[in-house]
Amino acid sequence: NNNERGEDGYLNLIGVICPLNFVRCKLALEKLAKNDLLYVDLDKGEPEDLVISGLRSSGHIVTIISESKTWLKLEIVCKSE
Repeated sequence: NNNERGEDGYLNLIGVICPLNFVRCKLALEKLAKNDLLYVDLDKGEPEDLVISGLRSSGHIVTIISESKTWLKLEIVCKSE
C-alpha cells in the first residue's frame, strides 16, 4: 500500500448539507480500490453523525484523525470490492 500511486482521495465537505455530504463520500469511495484511503473534512454535529455511521454501516473503516471546535478530519479506509 504505497502512497506513490496517488489513489488516495480528499474531500472538503465543510458547509455541505446532509445528506449531500454522505452522498459525496460514497461517490468518492466508489472511485477508489479496496484499502485506498479517503480523507474528509466535515462539520461536527449532524454531518459527523450521519456520515460516520453511514460509512461504517457500509463496511468502511472510519477514524477521526483530527478535530477542531467546529469540524473534524476523517480517514476512511475503502472496503468496497
